[in-house]
Amino acid sequence: MASISHNRKTGLRTLLVICPDGKRRPIRLGRVTARQAEDIQRHVENLANCWDTGSPLAPSTAEWLGKVSDAMRARLVLCGLAEGRERANVPTLKAWIDEYAKGRGDVKPRTLAIFGDVKRNLLAYFAPDRLLDSITAGDVDGFAVHLRTSEKLADSTARRRMGIAKQFFRAAVRRRLLAENPFDGQAVSARANPKRMAFVSRADTAAVLAALPDAKWKLVFALARYGGLRCPSEISGLKWSDISWGPRGGRFTVHAVKTEHYADAGIRVVPIFPELAPLFREAFEAAEPGAVYCCPQYPGNFCGQMYRKMVLQAMTRAGVKPWPKLFQNCRASRETELAESYPVQVVCSWIGNSPAVAAKHYLQTTEEHYARATAEGPQQAAQNVAQQSLKMPRNAVNDKSPEAVLRAATGDCAPMQINMVRSRGVEPPIAVKRTGT
Repeated sequence: MASISHNRKTGLRTLLVICPDGKRRPIRLGRVTARQAEDIQRHVENLANCWDTGSPLAPSTAEWLGKVSDAMRARLVLCGLAEGRERANVPTLKAWIDEYAKGRGDVKPRTLAIFGDVKRNLLAYFAPDRLLDSITAGDVDGFAVHLRTSEKLADSTARRRMGIAKQFFRAAVRRRLLAENPFDGQAVSARANPKRMAFVSRADTAAVLAALPDAKWKLVFALARYGGLRCPSEISGLKWSDISWGPRGGRFTVHAVKTEHYADAGIRVVPIFPELAPLFREAFEAAEPGAVYCCPQYPGNFCGQMYRKMVLQAMTRAGVKPWPKLFQNCRASRETELAESYPVQVVCSWIGNSPAVAAKHYLQTTEEHYARATAEGPQQAAQNVAQQSLKMPRNAVNDKSPEAVLRAATGDCAPMQINMVRSRGVEPPIAVKRTGT
């Protein structure tokens, strides 16, 4: 019922099929392999048999028919072997993103803002009226390149936006608007960029603090650098009622909007470090009566913009060169300092992240580490030699006898006199009075 024609000069293959109306029509396959052509031939013959007999399609053929391109589907429709796709219920790209974002009332305003950035990128590359099911995996490959070239996004930012776009299309698959997600297989997990990591020195911190206009703005920057708080969400949300003054410096409670859906509700208690104590006092004394928040307040995302603007202006006045990721590197620098003196679980409980996240995105190797390693090198080497002398020698590794293991473990320890316990036991002898009979 169907035969394959192969043009050896051009490499093109054509499937000649007898349609239900009795006419013989060609279906162009293009440059496909012989095995691919045979697979298409099998499915087309199944379609023809089903039209003749009225029997249902085999599951494999039905699945193949649902995944073929629009061009192949159109050729099958001309042959009378398939019906045209119903596209009335397939939304456009813009309509679907708007519908998806509207239905996500569970996400934070910052996440909705990111949705808007990804929407802008998608509509700029594709088109607002592009049908959702017309976007292929090859189109997505081009979109990934577009983000890094035309949009000039950093690799981590591009990966995160690809992940959000993949989220849009995954929801469409679950709604049965798409057969598959064209973003599957794309790299979407963010990874650390060592080039954008910077340790904020205490000298630069002091210079910026001195250039800030008043106690409130000094506290904003100090909370980022010496408190390790996220900016702006955690800093702008800190209230005077969260501060617990104490004889040993006190503590303050942080409410993390980013992690409030975790088991701890995003609440953590942080010490008032010595670097923060005087700034807290100054800001408290300068606050107006009845003030609720510790730091300046601005609506929505404008708060973060103002914090960044004021700190950058202070850096210019202080002659300090801005570092990448202004506030995140302040937070990372503080966690790096704390990790030198406290256990990792304690540091992470104060900073509000996990050891895995801290190791990947926050903890840094500083120049001080290199200087300390160089200065302590000879002493550390001597200590390593002394410790090595107590370890098992190499020639005793293969000797598993108890004497060899004991000798290797004790090294030059002085021998102890070991007295064997007699068969009468360990209790002292008891005198027994003999009596005559």
